[in-house]
Amino acid sequence: MLEAVIAGARDPELAGVEVVVIPALAATVPDVLAADGFVLGTPANIGYMSGALKHFFDQVYYPCLLANKGAPYGLYVHGANDTTGAVRSVTSIATGLGWAEVVNPVVATGPADRAVERRCYELGATVAANLG
Repeated sequence: MLEAVIAGARDPELAGVEVVVIPALAATVPDVLAADGFVLGTPANIGYMSGALKHFFDQVYYPCLLANKGAPYGLYVHGANDTTGAVRSVTSIATGLGWAEVVNPVVATGPADRAVERRCYELGATVAANLG
């Protein structure tokens, strides 16, 4: 799913978009402050976002609360059976940060097939197209 999102964000028709990929445990406040938009991805673990993504939000939430208002974001979630809690929690935090959801979350349960990959490509391209 990640590879499809990156490919979409790097679509040749979207000139001038720099895509930076940073794992959640490595992302910092300066990374968030330097970004114009965000694509967040997580597995659904026990009905919630991954611990790594939660850690990211814990580190950046208050320092970045007044920055990046209106920044476009998208989300993709993969789970074994239920992704509802993960989507709800990430959406709630992103809304609190003032980020603008520009595309519906891509959710997948079980194996990610070509249709999911296509939706992930579109997610990456949509977020990239909304930068500016």
